[in-house]
Amino acid sequence: METKPSKKAVIILSGGLDSTTCMGIAQAEGYELYPITFDYGQRHKVELENARQVAEHYGVSARHKVISLGFLKEFGGSALTDESLEIPDMTKPKEQGEEESEVPITYVPGRNLLFLSIATSYAEVTGAEAVYIGVNALDYSGYPDCRPEFIRKVEEVMALATRVGVEGVPMRIETPLSEWTKAEIIREGMRLNVPYHLTTSCYNGEKEACGVCDSCRLRLKGFAEAGEKDPIPYR
Repeated sequence: METKPSKKAVIILSGGLDSTTCMGIAQAEGYELYPITFDYGQRHKVELENARQVAEHYGVSARHKVISLGFLKEFGGSALTDESLEIPDMTKPKEQGEEESEVPITYVPGRNLLFLSIATSYAEVTGAEAVYIGVNALDYSGYPDCRPEFIRKVEEVMALATRVGVEGVPMRIETPLSEWTKAEIIREGMRLNVPYHLTTSCYNGEKEACGVCDSCRLRLKGFAEAGEKDPIPYR
């Protein structure tokens, strides 16, 4: 009897809560996991080690690719790559007359466009039929490259720009967390035994999370609303 080949998925794995939840979901959906992580000069470089540990937890270290995109730090333009720009403290009241930009200062220009392009290349070479990315349109609506319309347009380009696409079997971009609240993401992750103790969300990149940046606040709020305790240490 001929054995049916396993289906494969590339997971864009940052080492954070959302991308690690995507690992758990893809595994539960029966995919062989092919994680890919990007070192783009982010100030929270600690997440690269978290990604390594998450890949090890899922037993896929040999398939885990870490890709250098150091030019994003050279370009700057984001508080995540330019340390002269301050990570906003979300616990502090805004000063009088201070305007809030529609797009946060932590947005990295072109990041998800690059991530998806490179992940597509890895997926085509490995024979993966899907690319998972942990974008969330509810919590991160200020990031233009997290919107559903962006994802769908990139998927259209993937179908035109890949061999599998022109041969009639295009890859999909899976965004299982797109319309979930952070609490819903965490509840699903807990159900799937996602190793949240191995993840980080803090933009400041210290061993203990700051608890005051936008990412930390969203994470803490999500755990509280899910009725769960966040397993990582905070300052």
